[in-house]
Amino acid sequence: MLAINIDDVINVLNSCKNYLIALGIIFAVIIIAMIAVSKLNKPLKKMIRAQGWIAILLSVVVIVNLICTGPMYSMISLAMGEGSISEETSAAATELCEDIAEEGIVLLQNHDNTLPLAQGTKLNVFGWSSTNPIYGGTGSGGLSDAYPTVPLLEGLKNAGFDVNQDLVKFYEEYRSTRPTVGMWGQDWTIPEPSMEEYDNAGIFESAKEYSDTAMVVIARSGGEGADLPTSLDPNVEDNFQDGGTFGSSGLRYSENKDDLDASKHYLELSNREQAMLDRVAEDYDNIILVVNAANTMELGFVSDYEQIKSVVWCPGTGQSGFNSLGKILNGEVNPSGKTSDTFVADLTKTPTFNNFGDFEYDNMNEFAVDGVNPKFVNYTDGIYVGYRFWETAAEEGLIDYDEMVTYPFGYGLSYTTFAQTLDSVTEENGKITVKVTVTNTGDTAGKDVAEVYYNPPYTNGGIEKASCNLIGFAKTQVLEPGASETLTIDFDVEDMASYDDQNAKAYVLEEGEYKISLRSDSHTMIDEKSYKVEKTTVYDENARSTDQIVATNQLDAARGEITYLSRADHFANYEDATAAPTNYTMSEEDKATFFNNSNYDPEAENNDADEMPTTGAKNGVKLADLRGLDYEDAKWDELLDELTVSDMDMLIALGGYQTAPVKEIGKVQTVDCDGPASINNNFTGKGSIGFPAGVMIANTWNVDLATAFGTSIGEMADQMGVSGWYAPAMNIHRSAFAGRNFEYYSEDPLLSGAIAENAVAGAATKGVYAYIKHFALNDQETNRTNQLCTWFDEQSAREIYLKPFEMCVKDSDAKAVMTAFNFYGTTPAQADSTVLNNILRDEWGFRGFVLTDYYGVYGYQDSDRFIRNGNDCMLVAYDTETNHVSDTTSATSVKAMRQAAKNILYTTVNSRAYDAENLNTGMPDWQKLMIGIDVVLGVCLIALEVLTLKKYKKRKAANTTVTE
Repeated sequence: MLAINIDDVINVLNSCKNYLIALGIIFAVIIIAMIAVSKLNKPLKKMIRAQGWIAILLSVVVIVNLICTGPMYSMISLAMGEGSISEETSAAATELCEDIAEEGIVLLQNHDNTLPLAQGTKLNVFGWSSTNPIYGGTGSGGLSDAYPTVPLLEGLKNAGFDVNQDLVKFYEEYRSTRPTVGMWGQDWTIPEPSMEEYDNAGIFESAKEYSDTAMVVIARSGGEGADLPTSLDPNVEDNFQDGGTFGSSGLRYSENKDDLDASKHYLELSNREQAMLDRVAEDYDNIILVVNAANTMELGFVSDYEQIKSVVWCPGTGQSGFNSLGKILNGEVNPSGKTSDTFVADLTKTPTFNNFGDFEYDNMNEFAVDGVNPKFVNYTDGIYVGYRFWETAAEEGLIDYDEMVTYPFGYGLSYTTFAQTLDSVTEENGKITVKVTVTNTGDTAGKDVAEVYYNPPYTNGGIEKASCNLIGFAKTQVLEPGASETLTIDFDVEDMASYDDQNAKAYVLEEGEYKISLRSDSHTMIDEKSYKVEKTTVYDENARSTDQIVATNQLDAARGEITYLSRADHFANYEDATAAPTNYTMSEEDKATFFNNSNYDPEAENNDADEMPTTGAKNGVKLADLRGLDYEDAKWDELLDELTVSDMDMLIALGGYQTAPVKEIGKVQTVDCDGPASINNNFTGKGSIGFPAGVMIANTWNVDLATAFGTSIGEMADQMGVSGWYAPAMNIHRSAFAGRNFEYYSEDPLLSGAIAENAVAGAATKGVYAYIKHFALNDQETNRTNQLCTWFDEQSAREIYLKPFEMCVKDSDAKAVMTAFNFYGTTPAQADSTVLNNILRDEWGFRGFVLTDYYGVYGYQDSDRFIRNGNDCMLVAYDTETNHVSDTTSATSVKAMRQAAKNILYTTVNSRAYDAENLNTGMPDWQKLMIGIDVVLGVCLIALEVLTLKKYKKRKAANTTVTE
């Protein structure tokens, strides 16, 4: 669940400020009046003062009503949401959670067939994280507290293992909770006792007596709002070593002084972990290493310990996935997961390492927000992301692959053996069909994955191309020993086209031999066949079959003045392209195109040729009448004519965890919820069970499980009265240090897109629209809201970073998009028409609405600018200084408002909210209750008034008699 942000509380109070000021003025006037009558006769004085108190009560009632039906209407409606998940549905989701973990846990090493372990094995489980493992992430990726989690050790016990309780007690006494890695502060302490503490407790001696089998658990957390430390330097500002409060930047690297080591980063063994593992290796010949992290760690150290027989990668397991870990370790489940990322021996030698993190412009002071200049990040690696780089660099002789890569992309072991044969590669009508037969040649039932890659013809100095590109995959059913299954993998020939952003400015399928290979992972070839393209096709006049119009350059302005990595001459420019930035000055040409809230003027963008749309018509059309109609149906204009400017503004301005109601057309309020692993309603406190981290789902390489995941989310959302799901998230694992990698799927766009599109389709079967996010190139958390200028080439954008979103739109008809915080060059992603209109809508055919990421203003978020460029709705539930449209009189602005409103209405009317059994266009129950309370209070106030007047008359009469 998202924690309460004090800034939100302050903003909510600010939205009520004018009402509260008015109430204060009324109070002051009444109190002054009550004081002013002090010299009047006693009956009149008492009557006036009594009237004053009645007036105060009446004022409170009126102001509270105005606040509740005004700025707080949406938030109260959200907080009063109804619906709960049935026990049956939760039980089915819990079972699915374990199914995903069973196929998403990856066996990386298993020397001497150490695994599976015998039933009843006694285990010494070393590593503090064994008592506090990672279940998921934080922020929007957090899990609901309403459902109990299955801890790692409990999962082992449920699988029949005996666990050394002395070790458990030792770790629990050392520390009871995991350091906080959240949106408003990160403590990067890696908890592990010192060797002195181990020795003082006699842990290693007693453990040897307990069992000769050791398991070591290492874990790493990640979360929304910050990336993982690339250095544990003790001299970095705000590295508090005394366990005190967070520093001014909200960071603390470690409470353990001996772990603060400038030579190390967060994704390798800490000094204390190293010492612990050294000691365990002295005592045990059979060690099982469990890596409980979504971010790929440096695991090259495994080869230094012959005692480490088995390595298991177990990302966040969700609510109950550690039961699956136990089942894999005891052999009840045969592991079938494959890596969704490459495990690199030295993460500091990746092509992204020097161009990921914190870089600030030195000449942008006039655009600073809260004293922070705009930031930047350079995507100098181009298309060479993840395995695409490692495989191509090895082929070009730039690297020693075995030295650089510990475990390839798409890699994973099983307790059985499989044989795969590439039966055929055929083409018909522009579609290639690959048939693969998989046979279980071992003695244990299990599943396997067929991975198909292509290697396109490359001309030195020509269009950039990686030598290895995933083009399709499929997973078998459970195969018994000796059984076979033939898998069919289809893709279009044009899917192998490369985007040429330099010359053709279009997709190009070059002539030549395309090698289509079957591999067990990105590096290990099983078989290969060739497909020959006889003639080069440039998709510059005729669009690709899946595009609505020709795709051509849209993002030249985001290319910047940087050097991009090139394969030319065996990556001759590698050192220059991957070096850290030396230029921190934005060019004057680019600076002239930079706008934020300090210098953007919507009226300067008005078009005198625009005609003012009709507003406030009385056509008698209700939104429900348009359900199922085509987006271009003429009836939409009749409905849109009925909207007032105020109606449209409310739809646009208040899109936080909802879409706003419009009574006149029967538009109901819909409820939207976080997050990628569950449905969490931050207003009602209700939530669903949490599924495994996105990485775990990708590791399954199973699109059927992805569909089941989306369907389960949709079912639970429906029961909670939720129509929109802020997920799935599919940014790319450009760097292992990205804090939100747990939520995203992979370094590969096709695997990411395949998992995401099936999750979207699954949710849609329940009428739930998924907000595919964060669109796009939001691949680091550092500076994400600090006007982060992202510089990239269009080829990498289209082939890598936009690809998963494209798949969701084209293949699953996604109806909602959440944009990213970062900028494309100098233009916010939330205000870039070239992407939101030209690419998303015109090229891909998207029909739906686009929502911002969280609307904290941040010095650049402006609804006027956003709606004019294709971003329809602001993710905030209260008023800010810029979420309401300021230009409500120009034809240009009102046209943009009308278009944004149409997009929002089109998506919501075709959702579960307008299913007959769900539709309720009447007054919310809480408002009916408020009216009832108002009636009671009104009667009471009238009674008080009558009583006051009676008392006044009685006192006046008595006073007159005494006077006479």
